Amino acid sequence: MLKTSYQKYTLFFKFNAGTSRGVLTEKDTWFIKVWDTNNPGVFGLGEAGPLKKLSIDDREDFEPVLADILQQLEQQAMPQSTAEIYALAGKLAGAAFPSLRFALETALLDLTQGGQRMIFDNSFYHDQKGIPINGLIWMGDTESMLLQVANKVGEGADCIKIKIGAMDFEKECDILDFIRRRYFQNELILRVDANGAFKPSEALDKLNQLDQYNLHSIEQPIAAGQVSMMKELCATTPVPIALDEELIGIHELKDKQKLLETILPQYIILKPTLVGGIQSCLEWISIAEVMGIGWWMTSALESNIGLNAIAQLTYEMNAKGHQGLGTGQLYHNNIDSPLTIDTGQVSYRSSQEWDFSPLSL
Repeated sequence: MLKTSYQKYTLFFKFNAGTSRGVLTEKDTWFIKVWDTNNPGVFGLGEAGPLKKLSIDDREDFEPVLADILQQLEQQAMPQSTAEIYALAGKLAGAAFPSLRFALETALLDLTQGGQRMIFDNSFYHDQKGIPINGLIWMGDTESMLLQVANKVGEGADCIKIKIGAMDFEKECDILDFIRRRYFQNELILRVDANGAFKPSEALDKLNQLDQYNLHSIEQPIAAGQVSMMKELCATTPVPIALDEELIGIHELKDKQKLLETILPQYIILKPTLVGGIQSCLEWISIAEVMGIGWWMTSALESNIGLNAIAQLTYEMNAKGHQGLGTGQLYHNNIDSPLTIDTGQVSYRSSQEWDFSPLSL
């Protein structure tokens, strides 16, 4: 018989994390625990951490819904396969609670693998195989942003992602110009993330200006939901466009296919917490690869519990290029884990232990 518990947990940033949607100082998340009453010492963990003002399950009733869904899970038989886990998580959480669906998938996969935080049985977990990641540069004044870049490069990062859209655009261009003059283009890959901040009427002009900095890509230049405008931008942009927020709220396989066939982006970015968990990501990947659309995985400010699941999924799916998995060092009170970032890669050092002492699950 399945048994569950959960705990709300507030993560505190080590710094003021600036984005085009405001400055972040803390983030609430919910950890869920699942075990079999016949073997209570073996348990699976998952994390449901909707992002404020962005996740569709950023709702006042999130916690009571979570508690109700976990009660429903306790009435279910233990799934006997990965496919059954995905189906059960989808049935219980539905389309309205993507972060909870991800947490259920993760906890059940973890439990069936023996409760060892092994979500997928692969070389990332066993053999310390690294995944290249981009170093994330948060918004701030020019000096602080350039210092962040220097620190990331000094730590071995060869791909940098810079959040833009909140400062004066000319100042942001000055920062990109400085970086390109300071570091050789073949030594540093540059990505930018606008979080939908550009006005449609000015987006193409800004993309043309950004083209001089030899950018790998720009994430979500205009706000989600403007499909015809995004289609036009993707067809004419000199800078490859990656859809991010555009994917939120698209649940049915046919709707995912229609969106990508309509917009024809150069890339898509997959965040399991936002797009509906692991199974949903697998669907996006299958459609994108048939169409020749590139993709990469990105965390959505989860703790190390959620980040571990995303990293293992990323390796399992043989993701190409640099992934957005460098968020494990953001918080004062993260859950200590075997996840390690070194020379621009994240790896899982199984010789290190998880420390769940901050939790009361």
